[in-house]
Amino acid sequence: MTPDFALLGQLAGLFAAAFGAATILPFQSEVVFVGLQLAGSAPVAWLVAVASVGNTLGAVVNYVMGRGIERFRTRRWFPVNAAQLARAQRWYARWGVWTLLMSWAPLGDGFTVIAGVMRTPVWLFLVLVTLAKTGRYIALAWLTAQAGG
Repeated sequence: MTPDFALLGQLAGLFAAAFGAATILPFQSEVVFVGLQLAGSAPVAWLVAVASVGNTLGAVVNYVMGRGIERFRTRRWFPVNAAQLARAQRWYARWGVWTLLMSWAPLGDGFTVIAGVMRTPVWLFLVLVTLAKTGRYIALAWLTAQAGG
């Protein structure tokens, strides 16, 4: 059995798009996901798994950045001022880790960074973010199938 290098390349591209989309980089993984689903080049379960792993690992990058970002808050180039950072910390302290279930949403990258700042336990972070990210790709696959894919 010979490996299907075209399929491996497509899945690697999906992984990269999903990973990038979960970071602060301006990537969109949905277009790649839907395109591959419509092309039928891989089982939908594979697409969901690859995209979910990539997107979750991208969120881990945000979490790690959050863990170390506060030491730079006095720098001129720091992306938020002290008041904005304090407001984000108060907001997270109020709403808690459950905001990570919204990490799939457009502003979800911020939730994953602030989870790192607030020292959310890694295991809890991974459980909630994986549920959110996988749920999003399952919903996207279902919507694509309903639309005729």
